[in-house]
Amino acid sequence: MPSPDLAAIRFDDVAAAHTDPAFTRFHPRPAQGWINDPNGISYINGRYHVFFQYNPDSARHHRIAWGHVSSADLVRWEEHPVALRPQHGGPDEYGCWTGVVTDDGGVPTAAYSGVRGDGGHSQVVIARGSEDLVHWEQTGHIAASMPNDGQVTAVRDPFIFRFNGKRYAMQGAGLASGHAALLLYTVEDLSDWKYQGIWLTSENPVASEFTPAEIWECPQLVRVPDSAGDSNSDDSGTWLMMFSLWLSGDEHEHANGVGHLVGALTEDPATGLPVFTPRGGGKSDLGRDFYAPQIVALAERALLWGWANEGPGRDGRRGRSQDEIDAAGWAGVLTFPRELSVVDGALAVSPASEVSAYRGALTASQAAGSVVLPPFAEALVTAGAATGGGAGGGNTAVELLLVGDGGRQSVFSGNLQPGEELRVFVDASLVEVYRAGSVATTLRAYPAAGEEWQLHLPAGATADVWELKQPK
Repeated sequence: MPSPDLAAIRFDDVAAAHTDPAFTRFHPRPAQGWINDPNGISYINGRYHVFFQYNPDSARHHRIAWGHVSSADLVRWEEHPVALRPQHGGPDEYGCWTGVVTDDGGVPTAAYSGVRGDGGHSQVVIARGSEDLVHWEQTGHIAASMPNDGQVTAVRDPFIFRFNGKRYAMQGAGLASGHAALLLYTVEDLSDWKYQGIWLTSENPVASEFTPAEIWECPQLVRVPDSAGDSNSDDSGTWLMMFSLWLSGDEHEHANGVGHLVGALTEDPATGLPVFTPRGGGKSDLGRDFYAPQIVALAERALLWGWANEGPGRDGRRGRSQDEIDAAGWAGVLTFPRELSVVDGALAVSPASEVSAYRGALTASQAAGSVVLPPFAEALVTAGAATGGGAGGGNTAVELLLVGDGGRQSVFSGNLQPGEELRVFVDASLVEVYRAGSVATTLRAYPAAGEEWQLHLPAGATADVWELKQPK
């Protein structure tokens, strides 16, 4: 039986009581306030914990705290009290920004970017948590400050990883040259990080091609399963590095999105420090509404959550104005948990298998042509052996639309190859599309009164459709 602290607020109840038809029912978040980057993702004492950037006081990005949800099964979620708050006069008085949670000798410990004032440099701040991760002690302890390195002009977003039995950390950075960079730290003592210098920059030819930015935000580095059959018994094999690609003037629009590098991690025989050698990379999501993901590496899998922002309407889709967002009182959602692997040298992203528990009634089976979707739906689209006329040409596009008396709005369109599968999820205003063997596409769209979701299929393709429903 869960403790009284953990049994805080069931997200099912939050979603059921919410009056905004655009509010998601299967992606947990508080009923009100602004959220952005997922933080501190961890699996401790039998529960998955997802923290996130959170302003409980308004639907705007200001004085960021850490919100907190948890689940034993990735399906049934509970909301807990605010975990971390800006401390008056402390190193995080302007905000508790992005960071991680790790187990430090049996003590759940957060390491995050704290900022004293608007425009100030961030520092790595440490906070210690209770066994259930609900209660946190914020003493303002600083584990790492802005490095005394004239090349480094900005630093943020600590991430901790282990390699060959040692603990390391990295932060994203920007350089005076205009390039993005990673800074490396050794972390024998979590309360005192030792700066080892600039580790990787966007001048690297592979990084320059796949992850161009002025600052690499929210850096991630995890070992991932590889179809080539890498062993899980040691730290050799395939490593995935992921960045949110910040450009000056982004203002939450993030035109470069999120990119990743696939490569190997080895030990420098001279210094004993890890060396990351990228061999390829690409876009980590093909949608315009995805940013700041965080990955947790577990024993047999790597899981990712990302942030999907509200917006004024990107790529011709209907959006929400700031006045509409303020009136709604909430902004931002997190994606479903996503499982990561490398297939034939490329990143493959799929919804965590647990998400299938949301399948309720089957509303369409082997449907063709135009298919109406419920407001909360999953559609499994399967291309025929010769979709769209095969070698003879013809339309091969799957299209997701909002259709009403006032016209139609295209939300997603993508071609299907013969035999290919797509999984399309609609949760109120959030759309996630997963293509087998590839990366996902994350989009926001807001149905107007009287509109319905329609899926238009090319010749030869069929769809099974389920209404999403919370399991009992």
